[in-house]
Amino acid sequence: QLGTAIGFLLPPVLVPNTPNDIDLMAHNISIMFYGTAIVSTLLFFLTGVVFEEKPKYPPSHSQAVLQTVPPEDYSYKQSIINLFKNIPFVLLLISYGIMTGAFYSVSTLLNQMIVTHYEGEEVNAGRIGLTLVVAGMVGSIICGLWLDYTKTYKQTTLTVYILSFIGLLVFTFTLDLGYLIVVFVTGGVLGFFMTGYLPLGFEFAVEITYPESEGTSSGLLNASAQIFGIVFTLVQGKLTTNYSPRAGNLFLCAWIFVGIILTALIKSDLRRHNVNSGIMNLDVKAVSGDS
Repeated sequence: QLGTAIGFLLPPVLVPNTPNDIDLMAHNISIMFYGTAIVSTLLFFLTGVVFEEKPKYPPSHSQAVLQTVPPEDYSYKQSIINLFKNIPFVLLLISYGIMTGAFYSVSTLLNQMIVTHYEGEEVNAGRIGLTLVVAGMVGSIICGLWLDYTKTYKQTTLTVYILSFIGLLVFTFTLDLGYLIVVFVTGGVLGFFMTGYLPLGFEFAVEITYPESEGTSSGLLNASAQIFGIVFTLVQGKLTTNYSPRAGNLFLCAWIFVGIILTALIKSDLRRHNVNSGIMNLDVKAVSGDS
């Protein structure tokens, strides 16, 4: 999320709007892209050198179970099949894709939406994006702490989903008021809840898919988010260009409302996993030498 925040802030600075000098704009874009390539390559080599293959102790009960299973007995394909037979997970897969895809779409088209109503404010559009993501980082931490404390997976996920829907509605109908400070505030609130939903979706998926590997469920959730993100960005971009930013945002609101319904339909019994998690905590303490 911090990288996304920097991605909002730097491009308007590195590539200022110079419509009368296309060569200068092309030069600035090339600098931004080459800089991105250098940083990405450096991170690639650091990943190979610094990262270990796996942690010393299993990070979850499902991983501990998988480590006791011979590699030839574990089937990634069968794990995916099992997950798609899990109706609660399928509902979460779609609802997570809708929410996260909507966030990707809003983030991608935020500059276009802001400039439509506030001409020449490209730099402030980047700052609004920064505000959205930084508020989302805070939201992610708070939502994660709340979930860890209460274990109310479905209730918390549904509540944040509804608040994200309300936040997008408020952002949509205040975007054209003519006050950038209002957009900063509503964008921050929107980012707080939409980004705060991301860890909730992963944690909820782990709970309702045990004992399947959380790597498989998380991978499917990310794939769903990318698919919805691409579709939403294309459609919202078309609506924003042909009609207005309000039309594009209302399109997302309609889909998020569908996501609320799907989330409300998720039924799960988490008691077995909670018991197993408690047993696992005792096992890890014993292994690490704690009393």
